Amino acid sequence: MVRNPLTPEQIEAGRRLGRLLRDARAERDLGEVARAAGMSPETLRKIETGRLPTPAFGTIACLSEVLDLPIQDLAAVWRNSPRLEAAS
Repeated sequence: MVRNPLTPEQIEAGRRLGRLLRDARAERDLGEVARAAGMSPETLRKIETGRLPTPAFGTIACLSEVLDLPIQDLAAVWRNSPRLEAAS
């Protein structure tokens, strides 16, 4: 299967998602969070830095649970929705 290149919008959405996850993780150890979410630390590092801008839904669902982030907030960040700004 050949994957189409990501659009600039998808790349930026991945960066926003990564920033939110990194902020939510705060001082928690990256490896600890990754293991609790069932992934490798390197995968979480790639998501947080935007090098993996389109993680699988299951991955995001697990991170949502481990970081106690509503999945709707993660979706809003991906869409660049003002939902989070209104909640702040």
